[in-house]
Amino acid sequence: MLPKRQDAPTEGVKLMPPKSGQGNPSPKKQVLIVDDHPMVRERLGQLINDTGDLSVCGVASSAAQALDAATKLRPDIAIVDLNLKGSSGMELLKNLRALHSGLPVLVLSMHDESSFAERVLRAGAKGYISKQEDTQRVLAAVRRVLSGGIYLSEAMSARLLERTTGGKLAAIESPVNVLSDRELEVFQMIGQGYETRRIAEESHLDVKSVETYRSRIREKLGLRNMTQLVVRAAQWVQDEGYK
Repeated sequence: MLPKRQDAPTEGVKLMPPKSGQGNPSPKKQVLIVDDHPMVRERLGQLINDTGDLSVCGVASSAAQALDAATKLRPDIAIVDLNLKGSSGMELLKNLRALHSGLPVLVLSMHDESSFAERVLRAGAKGYISKQEDTQRVLAAVRRVLSGGIYLSEAMSARLLERTTGGKLAAIESPVNVLSDRELEVFQMIGQGYETRRIAEESHLDVKSVETYRSRIREKLGLRNMTQLVVRAAQWVQDEGYK
């Protein structure tokens, strides 16, 4: 679990001196934290700054801030939550890959690894770890990604390996895995009680496109009507712990 509260670094502001300074043969790796919960940013920042090899260079609470900070601060790694203010963490991953292809990203999330780990890897992340993991595993994940590796839990690594080699999956897949990234995003907002117009605004889609996605989601999940879709989405959002 993350340590107790400490004052949060200012969003998007560089905290550390340049990495190339003389007299420092082993400069600390610079970390950008992207999370819309101030307490998580504070605790994670404390955890990182208490190490001897890592340092927080900046924090962001939205995708726009994250992209700006990545450009200005040039961090060695970004730690990203999937649930951000007014934006999709999945879209942020894809934009970071497009605009900052050399920046490794570790997703630190409270949501079910079986539903999202493979998706974030496809979107460009180099690892996925739950916020419920202990601090040493979080630091191990950061260092693994910084070293050029990929970090997943042992269970998820085994599942993906078994899929790759053509074996049967050991665990039952989540039904939402049949949804595309955009469909999953719309499904999440339906479960959060968003009306069609608000979903369109949040997703930068038109209302007709949202209605089309709703119909596709209902068909893929085998639901008879929109009422069942809303109930299923609300239950999934509750199980996943979305705000």
